[in-house]
Amino acid sequence: MTVADVRDVAHLWREAIPYDDFVREASELKGLWDGVYRVARVPDWAVAQARRDAAGGRLLILNEDWCWDAANTLPVLAKLRDASGGLEMRVLSRDEYPEVMDRYLTNGTRSIPIVIALDPVFRELGAWGPRPQAIQAWAVSNRGRLAKDDFYAQLMRRYGRDRGESTLREVLALFNVAGTNEAAAAPIPTSRPAQ
Repeated sequence: MTVADVRDVAHLWREAIPYDDFVREASELKGLWDGVYRVARVPDWAVAQARRDAAGGRLLILNEDWCWDAANTLPVLAKLRDASGGLEMRVLSRDEYPEVMDRYLTNGTRSIPIVIALDPVFRELGAWGPRPQAIQAWAVSNRGRLAKDDFYAQLMRRYGRDRGESTLREVLALFNVAGTNEAAAAPIPTSRPAQ
């Protein structure tokens, strides 16, 4: 990643809103956002790993407050942030930053949340989302096969059984990267669409 790219990411970070402000201002799924945070338990291994590998790290998140997947995963990361004391989290609106979102498409779609792990000097370490791998595999294989209400009920049960464990493992793994793939890294665009 070039110095200009790092400045672009730093600019996006400054434009993003702190995670707690995002949740406080949420107009949809507010009860779910708060409820998942309230019941989330972060295992000791995750706190220790965050303190060791992610100290000073940042999570830049592409999201919207209506996203069920985000409301089941991001509060667990917020609980990790609070328990470890070493992570910062900020949120960019997927809809206000389509040029950024388009760098992180999932099977050609703007699926969210997308969590971008950054080191203390704003170098991108990797991205995660929109769901833990096992839950995503289940969702891909069952979307369209189940009625919508049944699909989401089963999806929520999977999140409940997982208790955020997969999200924690997969996001923390981004900080355990030995170097970055600079050849594959492209600058994250920073312009906002006209309002």
